[in-house]
Amino acid sequence: MLILLLSFFILLFLRVPVAVSLALSTILVFFQIDFNMNMIPQRIFTALDSFPMMAIPGFVLAGVLMARGGISKYLIEALRAWIGHLPGGLAVVTIVACAIFAAISGSSPATAAAIGSIMIPAMISAGYKKRYSMGLVAAGGTLGILIPPSVPLIIYGITSEQSIGELFMAGVIPGLALTGILIVAAIFYAKRNGFKGDEPASWEERWRKSLKAIWGGFLPFLILGTIYSGVVTPTESAVIAVFYGLVVSLFIYREMKLKDFREVLVESINITAMIFLIIGAASLFGLYLTNAQVPQQVGAWIAESDLNKWIFMIIVNILFFIMGMFLEAVSIILITLPILLPILVHFDINLIHFAIIMTINMELGMITPPVGLNLFVVSGIAKEKLGEVVKGVIPFIILMIVFLALVIILPQISLWLPEQMK
Repeated sequence: MLILLLSFFILLFLRVPVAVSLALSTILVFFQIDFNMNMIPQRIFTALDSFPMMAIPGFVLAGVLMARGGISKYLIEALRAWIGHLPGGLAVVTIVACAIFAAISGSSPATAAAIGSIMIPAMISAGYKKRYSMGLVAAGGTLGILIPPSVPLIIYGITSEQSIGELFMAGVIPGLALTGILIVAAIFYAKRNGFKGDEPASWEERWRKSLKAIWGGFLPFLILGTIYSGVVTPTESAVIAVFYGLVVSLFIYREMKLKDFREVLVESINITAMIFLIIGAASLFGLYLTNAQVPQQVGAWIAESDLNKWIFMIIVNILFFIMGMFLEAVSIILITLPILLPILVHFDINLIHFAIIMTINMELGMITPPVGLNLFVVSGIAKEKLGEVVKGVIPFIILMIVFLALVIILPQISLWLPEQMK
């Protein structure tokens, strides 16, 4: 285990991609213990040969279509018409647009990119500080992995053998609660700094822009409604979202031509391939853990120690926070969850509740340096140094840590809806 961890972190330090680092370090250990190497390709194939896993490329493609096909643009225009004139209106529009986009894409960087490219210039033009605008978009983008559908929750469900539908339901109330907290903070900031909103739109303009945006606004209801009503599985709903997004982008909004579809596919394939490569590499890591009986040994150690549930939760959350600085969400879930599962069972911690705790930690990882993905996305959009984005996002990190503590202390925030839907 020591050889594996040392080689993994050395490769990461040398800037070798996470998936390659994890796979190479695990294979190195397999050579040391005279393992049957023929099992390696078989294990990788088995890990990827999963029907629920097919939801990932579906939701990724739906998110790219939404960004490229004009759906996000028309949603933002409609939101600005209705609430853009309020104090802090543009900031509120940014957060609500992030929440709606999150309910389609399942990706945090995609949410930050799609909304930030429109709203950061708009907020700066309205007098908002550039640092604050970048921080708000980076933080709002994290809603992409908490509000369902969520790629990390799909990975968690497959790894822990939990219902993906229940995990999605568990993310709804925490996602809306965090959206509300960000909105209240944005209004408070705007009033304190005297920021005014847009000129009030006429009722005719509001209805016209709402009718234009309704096609995109219906998509979250289509995705979540078909899943929760039991009509389709999350994987099937991802396919429906792709076809719906295609029809709206090509034939209703006409913002995208058929020739643009190749670029959309290439972007989606790049994102999906990265995720699947990490899953394949993590499956080798899981194979080593199983072979060396690491989860059982850790579980036995916990059972024999004086560690209680709350100390364990504090240690795990600190661990997640530190790992989030250096690794992305999928890697953290696949590396840590197989080890933590027996401990969670020992302490009788609800696995659905823990999924939301883990996801909020992954959200924090998206906006903590040095490798928070949303920080790089926003830095690229705003053409600003990474340090300035980090300074802008610090108040939101504090807000999200407070919210995380609230979710840990009050499990019903994440468990109430899944219990009602049973």
